[in-house]
Amino acid sequence: MNTMQLSYGKTREVDLDFDEAVARAKKLLAQQGFGVLSEIDVAATLRAKLGADIGQYVILGACKPDAAKHALDADPDVGLLLPCNVIVRRSAGRTTVGVVDAGAMLRLTGNVELASTAADVDARLIAVLDGIAGPTP
Repeated sequence: MNTMQLSYGKTREVDLDFDEAVARAKKLLAQQGFGVLSEIDVAATLRAKLGADIGQYVILGACKPDAAKHALDADPDVGLLLPCNVIVRRSAGRTTVGVVDAGAMLRLTGNVELASTAADVDARLIAVLDGIAGPTP
């Protein structure tokens, strides 16, 4: 299982098919207090609009309501950085799951009030990523 740390998130290859990885991500997000506000089928959109085949690719827009409320109270424009994106993609026979680095996103605001909220969200998103290839949640 390869893990890659990016400046804006973390990804991990998993030994799951695409649909199972999406289902597990949703279940683990719920266990960590997130709801999925949106599900964007990037692959279908690019196929329909451009005729491009990028494999399977979905973006889950995850929201932890109390964290979002705290962030919006501290900075009403922080909605530009919400929700927390989680990706599941499959190409070349490999499935990858990734989570955004909430701390990196919220540091863009320069608002130190958001540091503890970001740390909590990051810990929960990493728990999702760590749990994705484990036993069925």
